[in-house]
Amino acid sequence: MMSKTNECAERVGLRSECLSFTEVLGQSISNIAPSATPAFTIPAVFILAGNGTWLAYLFATVAVLLVGLHISYFSKRSASPGALYTYISDAAGPATGFISGSGLVLAYLLTGAAVLPCFASFTNVVLGALGAPAVPNIVFCIVGIVAAFFVVYKDVVISAKLMLICEGISLFMIIALGIIVFVKSNFTLYTHLFTLEGVSLDSIRLGLVLAFFSFVGFESATALGHEAKNPFKSIPKAILISGAFVGVLFTIFSVLEIVGFATAGSDLSQTTAPLNDLAAQNGVSLLGIFISVGALISFWSCAVACITAGARIMHSMGNQKLVPSVFGKVHDKNETPHIAIILLAALTFIIPTILLMFGIEPIMIFSYVGTVATLGFLFNYILMVVSAPIYLHKRGELKAKHVILAIVTFAILMIPFVGSVYPLPPYPFNLFPFIFLAWLVLSAVWYMVANSRRNKDEVFSDSVVPGYEKL
Repeated sequence: MMSKTNECAERVGLRSECLSFTEVLGQSISNIAPSATPAFTIPAVFILAGNGTWLAYLFATVAVLLVGLHISYFSKRSASPGALYTYISDAAGPATGFISGSGLVLAYLLTGAAVLPCFASFTNVVLGALGAPAVPNIVFCIVGIVAAFFVVYKDVVISAKLMLICEGISLFMIIALGIIVFVKSNFTLYTHLFTLEGVSLDSIRLGLVLAFFSFVGFESATALGHEAKNPFKSIPKAILISGAFVGVLFTIFSVLEIVGFATAGSDLSQTTAPLNDLAAQNGVSLLGIFISVGALISFWSCAVACITAGARIMHSMGNQKLVPSVFGKVHDKNETPHIAIILLAALTFIIPTILLMFGIEPIMIFSYVGTVATLGFLFNYILMVVSAPIYLHKRGELKAKHVILAIVTFAILMIPFVGSVYPLPPYPFNLFPFIFLAWLVLSAVWYMVANSRRNKDEVFSDSVVPGYEKL
């Protein structure tokens, strides 16, 4: 069956079957940036969900795994650089697929733009701990994006291995701190966590929206459908394993951070560097510095993963002439979609740089830009769940259990999706749903214009998607 992929290699231009399972797994895990959540996001979720933070993350983990299961219906049967865009097109039609794909490209772009200033901020944190003077965040944004562009532009194997190594080192240090905190707490748990004292359903709902952002991008391994070895097995495994692994990690660390700060008599909601504080409270301050290094690496790896995945979706769109065909071009030597990479890397830098120039802090850029990105991911996840039964029906494989599971997953996903738009949050967050809606409308108009320009014999089908293979 893999021979068909090889036959498509010349048309696609991307390197064929060059990534091992661990490298494919590294793509999804790096896009999640798991080291960044304990260091950055959990305190923000705690502000909303309080002692229910662990429950918000547990609920989000279940939702992510259910979405991953629906994605696996496709990824076990087809492989393409188009990722969810190709899957949704296959089930719900090219128009819906293009709108979802443009939303996904936006989500990857804005996630990269959200984490780049965080990389710069944590770099300054490390320099401060070493007694060095602060450097303007824009300088480190330049360093980060140049390095990210180089590895993504140069070789997908280099970027995949580098992301995996970076996240592995970072997670090792964070887990080591977690063990220390657990031992220092005399193996006791903060009982209010499980009685959910002071926690309401509304607070968990609000916390769930932000907790869900910790997971977005877990599906990005699907963009490596042409470059992965044995994609029908490695990609669905990578998606489910990455979601389960980080879900357990986030849930455990939400408990450990609450317990650690409660034991020390501190307030988790008031810290901007929880892991550094936990390290200092437990007599391992030096480990806190290393963890900050791990966090900045994690943010950088996330930017690399976002550019990698987004560029491959644009590559597929370019080959179908739904966006300028130049984006479908592949570098002769590097075998990477270099034009799409250049555009996404440039925008990943420009967006946060403009916001920094207006005096907006990195944490607020993360919140603002990340909120719109989350809407893009949730929109695609919902469409995936709706598309899965349609896809299975077309193949004659639909069963009652698939329909029931889709209904349950759809209902669960609507909680963070609706919770992010209703009731409308305060300014400027109340603008973000309308910004995302405007993007979808523009995408629909773009599709109608682009599609009308294509020849009638180029109507979307499986055969027109370079590198697309069905089992």
